[in-house]
Amino acid sequence: MNKKKYYSIDDLIEIMNDLRTKCPWDQKQTLDSLKKLTIEETYELIDAIDKKNFNEIKEELGDLLLHIVFYSKIASEKKKFDFNDVIKTLIEKLIYRHPHIYGDTLVKSIDEVKKNWEKLKIKNKKEGLLSGVPKNLPELIKTNRVQEKVASIGFDFPNVQTVIEKIKEEFDEFNSALLSKDKLEAEEEFGDILFSLINYSRHIGIDSNESLKKSTEKFIKRFKRVEKQLKISENFNFSNYSEEELNLIWEQAKKE
Repeated sequence: MNKKKYYSIDDLIEIMNDLRTKCPWDQKQTLDSLKKLTIEETYELIDAIDKKNFNEIKEELGDLLLHIVFYSKIASEKKKFDFNDVIKTLIEKLIYRHPHIYGDTLVKSIDEVKKNWEKLKIKNKKEGLLSGVPKNLPELIKTNRVQEKVASIGFDFPNVQTVIEKIKEEFDEFNSALLSKDKLEAEEEFGDILFSLINYSRHIGIDSNESLKKSTEKFIKRFKRVEKQLKISENFNFSNYSEEELNLIWEQAKKE
């Protein structure tokens, strides 16, 4: 293909057709073989967004678009659908799920938009409200999504205080499981604590996934400062330092 000043989606589809007929690697790919690569590309996009690096965002969006075209090409070879069918389905779904834009439904807030969206999503599904939550989502994100979905139809705690009481209840049940030395029960109760904490973060408007991410990154940065201070080597052992000494160094790292 000759170089152009501007390219269209048709040019990308043409290149994809060439790759599937001429490139040994691209010929070998299947829907299943691309899955892990798609996940990797998605996380690379998230990293670029976190850095607010728009050149990287542009590039990573292109990589994801390539995957969409790739999946569509494989499906077309199986006589299932092609890229145009993907676009058609998307547009029809957007029009259907935005009756306040393309219909006569009236909404007064973002919450009403979200509630209408969820109702329309399950209207023609027999599997139930939570059937659309991907099984392979990271657990924090999946938990938050499940809670959002059930809350959209009114299945939720009435206020923040009741969520706090639920957290206290779960801690009591966890401690009882620890005292009984029932590991399986303790594991289940600990999961209930995490579930309740995520619910609490949702009620007060904090993204639990982003919050945990920031705390983990903060810990990594501080620990690297400790490593630098202690000049950690291959034979290094933290037991060479007292708890008081390590706490002092950690507090210095926090101040930095």
